[in-house]
Amino acid sequence: MLKVNLLSYTPKADVLVAAAGRLCYSSVGIEEILEQTSELQIQKRLTQLRESGHESPLEHVSFTFGIEGVSRALTHQLVRHRIASFSQQSQRYVKIEDFETVIPPRIANDPENLKLFQATTAQIRDAYQKLLAAGIPAEDARYLLPNACESKIVVTMNARSLLHFFEIRTCSRAQWEIRELAEAMRRLVREVAPILFELAGPTCETMGYCREGKLGCGKAVSLAEVVKK
Repeated sequence: MLKVNLLSYTPKADVLVAAAGRLCYSSVGIEEILEQTSELQIQKRLTQLRESGHESPLEHVSFTFGIEGVSRALTHQLVRHRIASFSQQSQRYVKIEDFETVIPPRIANDPENLKLFQATTAQIRDAYQKLLAAGIPAEDARYLLPNACESKIVVTMNARSLLHFFEIRTCSRAQWEIRELAEAMRRLVREVAPILFELAGPTCETMGYCREGKLGCGKAVSLAEVVKK
């Protein structure tokens, strides 16, 4: 089962990003800028940054998540987000003899296919254990392990990377498991930086257009159509 914890984060992230953005265009000092941090001022500055495409101030704040109960299929997608730091449970050094699996809902809700899925993973589990018992190193025995094998990972992203992650992975076209993870992460960061992540999400919700082109769900016009106008 998916479990996500926000392990650490930059305090007053909304304030810091707004102040960093303001500093670029201000003649006054940092301390004076930080004193001008009413919620309305922060909202205004973050809106200006977003509308102008000035995103570098977002890189001054970061968020670290502890993630458990996810599949290797998910983490293979997750690590493609390159401006981030990852520490994942190793299948090379950790002997995962009695591994759990993540079962897609469409399989879990289909008795016949669920039976097939579980029988196959049981065979893999048994074969993996036999290889270990025969003296095969875990780094070689792991080649049998399926994408469904549960994993754990610690992830750190700055706010700029997180906003991009939410844009891509909360989209209805995203794979179901990583979408579930992204939505859980978004809920957590909104609790500690509500203004910063108020508009975090797919472009159909935040910009009124879709970046997916022909692969879009049809909820919003494509970016190409917006450009034509």
